[in-house]
Amino acid sequence: MQTPEWLQRTELLIGPERISRLMGSNVLVVGLGGVGAYAAEMICRAGIGSMTIVDGDKIHPTNRNRQLIALSSLEGQEKAETMGRRLLDINPDLKLSIIGEYIRDERMIEIIDQPFDYVVDAIDTLAPKVFLIYHARQHGHPVVSSMGSGGKVNPEVIRIADLSESYNCKLASILRKRLHKLGIYRDVKVVFSPEFVDKETTLPVEGESNKKTTVGTISYMPPAFGCFIASVVIRELMMG
Repeated sequence: MQTPEWLQRTELLIGPERISRLMGSNVLVVGLGGVGAYAAEMICRAGIGSMTIVDGDKIHPTNRNRQLIALSSLEGQEKAETMGRRLLDINPDLKLSIIGEYIRDERMIEIIDQPFDYVVDAIDTLAPKVFLIYHARQHGHPVVSSMGSGGKVNPEVIRIADLSESYNCKLASILRKRLHKLGIYRDVKVVFSPEFVDKETTLPVEGESNKKTTVGTISYMPPAFGCFIASVVIRELMMG
């Protein structure tokens, strides 16, 4: 497989065989917010040949402090379509499937029942997060999941670990309990931070079906999580 010119510096670093592996890989990214969009872009820029991206949300003004595609000129546009255009502008040869919907139940099973080499979970909401991880594992797909980056400011303590080895993270704790009930105890990579979250950074939210609280965020933490996630996917896939 011929390496395109734009990937020559990546090839210089990792070699033609590993580039070829990336170009032959297929990755699913669910959630294109502060974490997921950066993960998707870094995966794309590494030369992944096929991707499916999923998000049912639109770009909102409150996204602009941390999300890759959140610009004032793009507010109100569909995140999945907007991100798709960006990925194809990076790699016009990318085999890309764009799904602009909130996936759950049978629809999620339908999507996950494809030959993905890796699944990225960057969903904010607990129930579909559990469902995605469970069905990814049921189908034998390696999965890496983002824990909470909100309320945190120190990128030096971000960790990559199996979910069973995560600590001092409320979302990871809840996720472990839910997955234990479904018979899953390990083999779920997570990116998390054990940094303490001040309760004053969290506000209750009313009238929204997909979240109960809003947590304060800083510009660089969700992108850092996304880059850590991308590193897991890229390093594992290129090693074969």
